Amino acid sequence: MNDVARWDREAIRELVENWVVWRDAGLWEKFRSVWHDDGRMMATWFQGSADDFIRVSREGFEKGVRILHFLGGMSIELSGTRAISQTKMTISQRAEVQGVTCDVVCTGRFYDFLEKRDGRWGLVLRQPIYEKDRIDPVDTAAASLKFDADRLASFPEGYRHLAYIQSEIGYKIKMDMPGLTGPKVEALYAEGARWLSGKALRWDE
Repeated sequence: MNDVARWDREAIRELVENWVVWRDAGLWEKFRSVWHDDGRMMATWFQGSADDFIRVSREGFEKGVRILHFLGGMSIELSGTRAISQTKMTISQRAEVQGVTCDVVCTGRFYDFLEKRDGRWGLVLRQPIYEKDRIDPVDTAAASLKFDADRLASFPEGYRHLAYIQSEIGYKIKMDMPGLTGPKVEALYAEGARWLSGKALRWDE
């Protein structure tokens, strides 16, 4: 690996780590710096521009919404000034379900489309992949959960409990996000390959 590629990989890793720390801490000006101006975010509860994502994230944060992230291993594919990174992650959110305080944890990957412009790497698109999740009452000794079984089953398997808790607090859930396997994640991998080959991004246009 040459020095340029090593620097690029280090810069991308730092960007991905900064995304999590700055967003979860509510450091919004710093958080904006990891995105390019045309950056877009896809999530169970939001799909749109980076600027709109920052705005609604800030509004939720100020109302007490806590959606926290933890990172694991990372894989980076470089092709000139473009890159695809995949980072193992968990999403953790606390909210009320029928009066019971619960934690939901979703395991998956951040699948990121990145580009180096004017010497700076930035996010063009973040598309999470949702692999599995679970939900638990915070006070396991004092509380039991009673789900609407039909509504729970209506959400995709990889983020079923996360979607349930987010819909409980009023978010509209996107029902076709990529999971561990299936046509949607295969299409995402194909779009990543197109991005690395220099073609225009067309994901969820």
